[in-house]
Amino acid sequence: MDMARARPVPPQTIRFCRSDDGVQVAYAQHGQGPPLVVATCWLSHLEYDLQSPVWRHFVEDLGRFSTTIRYDERGFGLSDWKVPDFSFESRVRDLEAVVDAAGLERFALLGMSQGGPVAVAYAHRHPERVTRLVLHGSYVATVDSTPESRQLDDMFIQMIEVGWARPEGRFRRVFTDMLMPGATPEQMSWVDALMRISTSTENAVAFKRARQDVDVTDLLPGLDLPTLVLHARGDQMNLFEEGRRLASEIRGARLVTLETDNHVLMADEPAWQVFLSEVDAFLAPDQDVAPEIRSGGPRAAQLDCLTAREREVLRLVAAGQDNRQIAEALTLSVRTVERHLQTTYRKLGLAGSSQRTAAAAMVLGAHGYAPAASVSG
Repeated sequence: MDMARARPVPPQTIRFCRSDDGVQVAYAQHGQGPPLVVATCWLSHLEYDLQSPVWRHFVEDLGRFSTTIRYDERGFGLSDWKVPDFSFESRVRDLEAVVDAAGLERFALLGMSQGGPVAVAYAHRHPERVTRLVLHGSYVATVDSTPESRQLDDMFIQMIEVGWARPEGRFRRVFTDMLMPGATPEQMSWVDALMRISTSTENAVAFKRARQDVDVTDLLPGLDLPTLVLHARGDQMNLFEEGRRLASEIRGARLVTLETDNHVLMADEPAWQVFLSEVDAFLAPDQDVAPEIRSGGPRAAQLDCLTAREREVLRLVAAGQDNRQIAEALTLSVRTVERHLQTTYRKLGLAGSSQRTAAAAMVLGAHGYAPAASVSG
């Protein structure tokens, strides 16, 4: 844990948007490359994830080949905890709000675990915006009328009610063992802590109850886009059969079996490298999709004079990175970054001590953001 904290925190920009019922949803952007929106699972905290030996590699490695947009579900992490409901429709509308606030016209969509059905619903509803769909460790439906299944769900809910907020992790450890049976004691401790930090007992129970009747079966035949399904063979949270079913019922989908028992993939296991290489190759055709600066509006028009590399550098400036971080991210020297910035300032007609801030404001303004709304991590 100390080693994780000793490493510098990867740069990201955190912002907030409102869903249609007024709930504030926190979302973060980091990395470079084609845009990838992650419809995530309920256990997340945009800031805490960057310190965690469980999720940090996920954030860092995806950012090496994509401009990654993540968000905390309603009721969790940095998003509002006091919410009117956790309905499936509300969760889809939250994703819609995040995509619109991020200013993305077209993008790839990754549905993780319980975020999978939300991603499916969004892609079905907005086929013109989703370039390709990735589903990892997910499922088609949670509707199951068998007495055994309902009894198991009731048992989990009782365990959440009794043990979620307790200081010792005895009750939460049952969930951790199912999420990642191959985890080290340190990793298990981080997951235990994330459960307590990410939300309240009341929200965890309400969310669990709300997801008992999710079913996107009828939407699958209507999807017509490149789809990649990845699933761990020994997944105990969502059985492998669920991934097989997704791949078989979505037209043209490809199934990749990950040889692991872990629902949450660990950085040092071969399955993680398979996941990364598959997603990287799958996103490659989206390289021409502009993730950050889009045309339209006077501020965006001002940026049209910049080269692709100058836009890349300026996008990272707007994300709060310093010249050294930008150089590392783009594999350039610091001097080259400085040269790009000087050329950018000249093209944009900027001078003086505030030129960097003014240039970043142009990028944010092209998205309709006020610079003061940015919170750098």
